[in-house]
Amino acid sequence: MRILAIDPGERRLGVAVSDPTGIIAVPVEVIERRGWAKDLARLRHLMEIYQVTEIVVGLPLTESGTVGPQARVAAQFAERLRASLAVPVTEVDERYSTVAAERSLRESGAGRAARRQAVAPPAPVPARPAPGAATARAKTSWVSSSARSRSPVRR
Repeated sequence: MRILAIDPGERRLGVAVSDPTGIIAVPVEVIERRGWAKDLARLRHLMEIYQVTEIVVGLPLTESGTVGPQARVAAQFAERLRASLAVPVTEVDERYSTVAAERSLRESGAGRAARRQAVAPPAPVPARPAPGAATARAKTSWVSSSARSRSPVRR
């Protein structure tokens, strides 16, 4: 079971893929957006290479937990993926992912310079939420998440 984690932006898609357990994700590439058909073709290619069985899309909710303009765009992207692909697509609240990543790195003994480099924009998104457990994850330039600081947004 591998999970493809996507951080959709207006000009780029940050993409990471999980290990077979679905716990740790590593950066794969940043896709320059070139239209829906080409973007989808590239994502399908990555899904085939890594044998992806699930997709997670980062949903940047506002600080108060509401859906703002960026989250609406991410939700629409996730909806298009659902309509185009035969795998589950889950949206995940990524509001506090950087804080969780920094905490996880600090607890693992990583130095300040390593934490600064690992927790750089774009904001982290979990490979897959794990209720009740702190799990390390990485995406594009991010490292971890904690289920206590993030809950999945399912549609």
